[in-house]
Amino acid sequence: MSVTVRVPAKVNVQLAVGAARPDGFHDLANVFLAVGLHDEVTVSPADELRVTCAGPDAHQVPLDRTNLAARAALVLAERRGLGEPAVHIHIAKDIPVAGGMAGGSADGAGALLACDALWGTHASREELLDICAELGSDVPFSLVGGAALGTGRGEKLRALEVGGSFHWVFAMAGRGLSTPAVFREFDRLAEGRDIPEPVASEALLDALADGDPGALAAAVSNDLQPAALSLFPELADTLAAGRAAGALAALVSGSGPTTAFLTRDPESAAKVAEGLTASGTCRSVRTAAGPAAGATVLSA
Repeated sequence: MSVTVRVPAKVNVQLAVGAARPDGFHDLANVFLAVGLHDEVTVSPADELRVTCAGPDAHQVPLDRTNLAARAALVLAERRGLGEPAVHIHIAKDIPVAGGMAGGSADGAGALLACDALWGTHASREELLDICAELGSDVPFSLVGGAALGTGRGEKLRALEVGGSFHWVFAMAGRGLSTPAVFREFDRLAEGRDIPEPVASEALLDALADGDPGALAAAVSNDLQPAALSLFPELADTLAAGRAAGALAALVSGSGPTTAFLTRDPESAAKVAEGLTASGTCRSVRTAAGPAAGATVLSA
């Protein structure tokens, strides 16, 4: 028997970042939107815990116990007194690796839901979300999908209303960016400045609820973008190419280095994707719409 779970990527339509806390984290106002790029995580019984991965850039994915999918299995097994989890976790990768689209977090949420189904542990939604928060700041959203406002370090979620589909183009960079390194650069750039408390933009929340891409384009923001551009200046060329191709808005997705381009409709997305591909400023280009469903069991 095996269980397969599909999990979505995310784009941050707003990422407001507060000053560094004593624990090293930052308070956030993080507006997540799940989009239709997915990983599939399959869990099956095995002699020991093992992780494999296939797909674009799979060689960059750690296959040891630092992988969030492996950690999810370990935490659930420990909480339920099951001992060492003897499972094979296979990740079919389609979400960009180290791209600021929560691919690793998605795999953690997918493995958690798959192990819960495989083992028949029947964890409540609250317990699953609690484990997700223990695994990482973005993991709870990967479980729930849709759109949500994340506060605290991003793990405290409030579901948001979305009034329609939003069409995106994502440009993959030629190398990755470390999320901790981007936050360190944010702190360096912010040194000596007063950092306001992060709050969600009411105009942005209204635009999501109305399904209005023009209004959303006027409201998107990412406080980590200057830090990402400082560490990876070439991203500015990709952002400019997307705007020149007709994107309504262009921004770094999360901590980067994937760049995200909001468009008005699927036809506009195709034109922006074509322009970005022709620009030579990125490694590859994908289109996707959001919101997308959260972690979903496909087969058991």
